[in-house]
Amino acid sequence: MIPRNEHPKPQFERKNWLNLNGEWDFCFDQGRTGEARKLFEDFSSFDKKINVPFCVQSKLSGIEYKDFVYGAWYKRTVNLSSEQISGRTVLHIGAADYRTTAFINGKKAGVHKGGYVSFSFDISEFVTEGDNIIVIFCEDDERNPYIPVGKQSREYFSHGCDYTRTSGIWQTVWLEFTPKTFVRSIKLIPDAFAGSVNISAELEGCANLEIKTSYKGNDTGAKTLNNVSGNVNFSIELSEKHLWEIGNGRLYDLDISFGEDKIKSYFGLRSVSLSGYKFLLNGKSVFQRLILDQGFYPEGIYTAPTDEALHGDILLSKACGFNGARLHQKVFEERFLYHCDKEGYMVWGEYPNWGLDHTRTDSIFGILPEWIEELDRDFNHPSIIGWCPFNETWDIDGKKQFDPLLSLIYRTTKAVDPTRPCIDTSGNYHVETDIFDVHDYEQDIDVFAETMRMLIEDDVLRNHCSHRQEYKSGQPVFYSEYGGIKWSDIFENTGTSWGYGNSPKSEEEFKARYKGLTDALLDNPKVMGFCYTQLTDIEQEQNGCYYYNREPKFEAEFFYNVNTRKAAIED
Repeated sequence: MIPRNEHPKPQFERKNWLNLNGEWDFCFDQGRTGEARKLFEDFSSFDKKINVPFCVQSKLSGIEYKDFVYGAWYKRTVNLSSEQISGRTVLHIGAADYRTTAFINGKKAGVHKGGYVSFSFDISEFVTEGDNIIVIFCEDDERNPYIPVGKQSREYFSHGCDYTRTSGIWQTVWLEFTPKTFVRSIKLIPDAFAGSVNISAELEGCANLEIKTSYKGNDTGAKTLNNVSGNVNFSIELSEKHLWEIGNGRLYDLDISFGEDKIKSYFGLRSVSLSGYKFLLNGKSVFQRLILDQGFYPEGIYTAPTDEALHGDILLSKACGFNGARLHQKVFEERFLYHCDKEGYMVWGEYPNWGLDHTRTDSIFGILPEWIEELDRDFNHPSIIGWCPFNETWDIDGKKQFDPLLSLIYRTTKAVDPTRPCIDTSGNYHVETDIFDVHDYEQDIDVFAETMRMLIEDDVLRNHCSHRQEYKSGQPVFYSEYGGIKWSDIFENTGTSWGYGNSPKSEEEFKARYKGLTDALLDNPKVMGFCYTQLTDIEQEQNGCYYYNREPKFEAEFFYNVNTRKAAIED
């Protein structure tokens, strides 16, 4: 059975595709000399098998090599028919860490830099009828200060809040077959107040473009443009208005036809904005009850073992009364966002900036290209209600962050996507931001409550980074990390576990602390939302609502009852 055999791009789905997950030939290349040795045409070094799309370090890959992997080669033979390759043949890679080179039948087809966002190569000129040899080379170095790695450990062992590394391919690999006249991309901007959707399409070739919208099988509007090419922009007024809301995805289906190219997509009708201290969804103040989700899995590391496991994490979160998540220090796969879209589950799109030396001016090249790719790839997902490119830009070797770097990324984000708020660097240190968010792991309920009182009565936001960032009265306030209450077992690798503050001595003490901290946030009329750390334990970091294997630590009903009562700022 092919692992992860569902379509990886449910918002841009063509029928003619071929999933290449499963067993590939594999070899290490720690010296990264394989291209010089022409491993793309001499296959004698491929002495192992690996199960794609699981990373080299994972159990599910069949390799489970835990040390640093500087170079990895993959090889597979694929038989293609003349009909399949009659138009355009595209090799897609969901994600591979970090620099990926593809060879088709001994010829270099393309290079991509970046470990987190989907990419593709047009391989039409390299494929032939019959057997075709696909070779993929991935090189990485988690210790390189120009390579962002997120929560991947840069030491041999996992430690603190850094975990097992991910090397090589870690999302689905597939081939897609399209006509030579095709839709290159589409951007959807819903207008929740007018009840319409604005569409920008990038077209290759010239043909009639027809787009039909529907809701639960009922036609809701269509548009046909004759003999169009290049970039086109238009809108469709919807005959039925169904808003995307918390807990109710209410997605519209979209059927796209451009000549012989047929694509299925969808969108959600919703708006997001800020007004004073409030976050507004469809013009109503909604409190963000978020969980920190880092997207790690015991056997797959970065890759969920099944599509059901992706969906399952959202359901675990909702069972505890959370209405969304910070997708933290990782770009999540499109299938996860699809499930968020369906569930009416709010998420922040973030980037795994840790590992990148943000004190260097030229580190811009380590984040900006792939960050723009992420903004483009995920723009159409209604579940994404904000962007956050950096997290906690601490000093590095005694040097502070390069402020113009953060400012430029923030301004680029707003230029690419003016429809969503952007936080420049979550927690610290803010340069330009739409929301003033803080990370506060205070465990003493009385001290935390005093911080809340000062914000309410004195308009002072006390935070541990106030020497470097200044809260301006009237800014929206988001407690984007808090809690992190340690409730641990012995971690099997090192015999130690890690969490914030002193571990409660009893279940009653844990629950009293959780409720006290959360109540203080819900009762503050100047706080627009919170994000609790975190959904599950991850290896030695054991402060999740669930254990790493997704078993509950406490009954979900407890969290649900605390989290879901009305917040002071909500309409």
